[in-house]
Amino acid sequence: MSTQKIRKVPLRQCLGCGEHKPKKELLRVVRTPDGIILLDFTGKKSGRGAYICPSISCLKKARKSKRIESVLECNVSDEVYNEMEESLRKSSEE
Repeated sequence: MSTQKIRKVPLRQCLGCGEHKPKKELLRVVRTPDGIILLDFTGKKSGRGAYICPSISCLKKARKSKRIESVLECNVSDEVYNEMEESLRKSSEE
């Protein structure tokens, strides 16, 4: 008999589609201690985080419903959303 531990997979909810998925499948949006909002592709940056699927459609849904703003407890400018959309496009091309 093996006594291998079964590891619990941390789940997070996408702010766009509302689905619960493993943390590693989602993309973290972080508000740094300096108040800067950006996409965290590593998932290791310090600050308050929220999760979305790595798709532009989920980002747009979260933007429309202002879910990212309520979770991060701050206003997110259109400029920041556009930057996030652009970096999502670049990462999906790679």
